[in-house]
Amino acid sequence: MLFQRMRYFVAVADCNSFTEAAEQCFISQSAISQQIAALEDDFGVRLIVREGRKFRLTPAGEYFYQRSKAVLAEVEEAKAETQRLGRDEEMRLNVGYPAAYDGAELQSALLEFSHVYPEALVGVFRGTHEELYEALKAGRASLVLSDQRRAFSDEYENFVLDRRPAAVDLSPRHPLAGRAYVTTAELEGEPCILVAAKDAEQAERDFYGGTLGVGKQFLFAASLDEARLTAMGGRGFLLVESARRDPAPLVRSELRRADGSPIVRTYCAFWLKKRSNYYIEEFTGILRKYYTVRS
Repeated sequence: MLFQRMRYFVAVADCNSFTEAAEQCFISQSAISQQIAALEDDFGVRLIVREGRKFRLTPAGEYFYQRSKAVLAEVEEAKAETQRLGRDEEMRLNVGYPAAYDGAELQSALLEFSHVYPEALVGVFRGTHEELYEALKAGRASLVLSDQRRAFSDEYENFVLDRRPAAVDLSPRHPLAGRAYVTTAELEGEPCILVAAKDAEQAERDFYGGTLGVGKQFLFAASLDEARLTAMGGRGFLLVESARRDPAPLVRSELRRADGSPIVRTYCAFWLKKRSNYYIEEFTGILRKYYTVRS
């Protein structure tokens, strides 16, 4: 309320007229007079002295006029900067993706998106499933790419990018290499190679070993390159998180359950509905195209 009265007071002083100030502020002359009187009542001092049809500012009124102009200018500057930052935030995409994902689809989507929307700023970072989820909740990520591990939530857009059979990469020297599919039973005695930081190893072990049932022994690598090198050395099998067809020099096979039934993986883009915007929706539309078109 004080800011509005300050605006009325400055308008009266600038126009040197209650009538013109009222027209400028789109209120009646009596209403603006009441607001100035309310200011004087609140402060307990006179701000304006009327002299017939004219008026002058008291010393207190002159001080309040100058300070009000400065404060209102700062408020307008803060408003403009806030709006600018809000617009910039909508034009900035921070995309999180799994540490075990080689980024082939994401790279293609980024190239196309940047060509179509050069004004948008895109940043990327990688992490475990839990790290991505926490970044999304905290607002550090605009959207994240990940496999589905939780039931879909109504708070999020759960944009399905692809559903495809699970796959593993094996060393070309592996006795099962080259087969169309291998089963979890056939790989039971071998380590499953996963990419995870130390503090995320147990969560990854629980999901892949318990929920998916793809291994009982695990080797953890700090990066995808390290995981691939481990698989090349014949120390285990690498669970695939990419749709890329050519994993050379590793050899890729579909991974099925012990009874031969498929293990289907669902990959999604997730973002909070309350933070949805045009660029997120356009980017995920482009991204899905690269997930579903196999090279």
